[in-house]
Amino acid sequence: MILKKLLILVLLVPFLFNSCSNDSGIDENSVDTPLNFGNEVSKSFTGQIVDESNIPLANVVITVGNKTANTDRNGVFIINNATVHEKFAFIKARKTGFLDGSRSLVPTNGMNYARITLLSGTIVGTVNSGTSGSVSLGNGSKVTFDGNFKTVTGQPYTGVVSVIMKHLDPSDPSTVDKMPGMLLAANSSGEERVLETFGMMNIELRGAASQKLQLSTTAQIEMPISTSQLASAPATIPLWHFDETLGYWKEEGAATKQGTKYVGTVSHFSWWNCDAQFPTVRLCVTVVNSNGVPLSNVKVGIRRASNSYTVNGFTNSQGQVCGLVPANETLTMVVFDSCENAVSTTSIGPFSADTTLPNLVISNTTIQSTLVQGNLLKCDGTNVTNGYVLMRYGNQNLMGTVTNGAFSFTMLVCSATNTAFSLEGFDYDNLQTTNPINFTFTTPITNVGNITACNSISEFISYRIDSNPVRYIIANITANVGTTSGSNSSGLSINGFNANSSTTNERFYLFGNTNIPGVYSTSMFSIESPETGGINIQTVNAVSFNLSSVGATGQYIDITFNGTYTNSTGSHTINGVAHVIRDN
Repeated sequence: MILKKLLILVLLVPFLFNSCSNDSGIDENSVDTPLNFGNEVSKSFTGQIVDESNIPLANVVITVGNKTANTDRNGVFIINNATVHEKFAFIKARKTGFLDGSRSLVPTNGMNYARITLLSGTIVGTVNSGTSGSVSLGNGSKVTFDGNFKTVTGQPYTGVVSVIMKHLDPSDPSTVDKMPGMLLAANSSGEERVLETFGMMNIELRGAASQKLQLSTTAQIEMPISTSQLASAPATIPLWHFDETLGYWKEEGAATKQGTKYVGTVSHFSWWNCDAQFPTVRLCVTVVNSNGVPLSNVKVGIRRASNSYTVNGFTNSQGQVCGLVPANETLTMVVFDSCENAVSTTSIGPFSADTTLPNLVISNTTIQSTLVQGNLLKCDGTNVTNGYVLMRYGNQNLMGTVTNGAFSFTMLVCSATNTAFSLEGFDYDNLQTTNPINFTFTTPITNVGNITACNSISEFISYRIDSNPVRYIIANITANVGTTSGSNSSGLSINGFNANSSTTNERFYLFGNTNIPGVYSTSMFSIESPETGGINIQTVNAVSFNLSSVGATGQYIDITFNGTYTNSTGSHTINGVAHVIRDN
């Protein structure tokens, strides 16, 4: 689910003075010639938008190049075949009540992923026109006004001015998701640079009628310096504002170190950033397991020698992550599992030119990787062609798109005891969804079979024999624990049939001699249907049953099954899933 992603690796922690408005009188001193990012190309993008409490935001307007979409109830968007540049893509996110958000990245083939945290547009103070005044935050961030304001059309403004202000701390790992763009910049000479931030702030001004305002003259901003950076902070540092049209930072003025703060003068409000600058190179790496299989959804961090934190990206569906790093420096690359444990630490560089590293092999025998694969179906049983699957595991919500119904994730499992995960599928074309379905990782492949996105359906059984069409049962399902008859009276029984079916084949029975979650063979579980015959300990088969969860009465039982079996018509494959409500 997610996702297949590629977030830009810009190496230095962000701190910005943030203005959510793009209405400013803008930078008279900056270079107007855009950076060269190569030819236009067509790329696809997906991602998730959340608020500061990590709650997904629906109906956020997303723009990438020439394409626009809205997020769904999970904060997820998908935009296919947007026109961007070979070495640069700019994703913009807008929702009423929040400051505008964005993300810039180096696009790759396959689906590119971005995660953006939108900041609330909360008013933190007011000042009056015609008189000096200031507004502060609890951490010492401050802006001082001389009382001269104007509308975005340049007309003088008189009255109360409401101030929205945010500050981002470079030592806070969440800053990367909250800041605009990435730490890519054009300096005053028009040269491309990567930045190391010493602090960011956003300031937005509103008039009495909630209209956007700007400065008529100048204002003074004060940004606290993080304790971890105080000793290394230079006496004078360039100021940079974020260009919300171009999608990167532009140098404009400087700030001076005064005690534990940087203090500077600005002539308009947008995101402002105190940063050291470095020449850039583009760096790519592909992460694979010991069998050479690309690992998607893997968090990869880059750290400078002087920093204790990493700036992170996630590998896409092809196991690749790319981004900008400082040239001519020795760096540390760290790979994390899904629970934020470091599983690989490598010294890399220095690099004087754009570089693609050899594949990074995660071969630690204590790390388990697994391929999770399955198919997402519509209510009518056909493949979803425009949708995604959301995986919840460890500290991550991952999103993966589907290709003609098929989806897959290659995961680094946190530990041998932390193997439970859930999937939820979404059909964009028909606005249908599954419920969250529980599963358990198996090695080396976790085949979850077919899941059906049909939100009017509370339970289902689906399975596929060989390459035949998927059979699904969505009614007349019973699921019992502990009261079944026969040899499995202490176990589990699931059965269902389609009452209106024109064929008797659409009947299915699954029996188990245990109701304890785990992975079992036909020594403990069996299947019967007119199509398959009996698949049990008395038949030739290699079918595996993964019982993920057994809820209380009224809650769900989740089990997947897959493998090969032999009956009177020969050898066959089967894979399927039962997501059913327990009746007793």
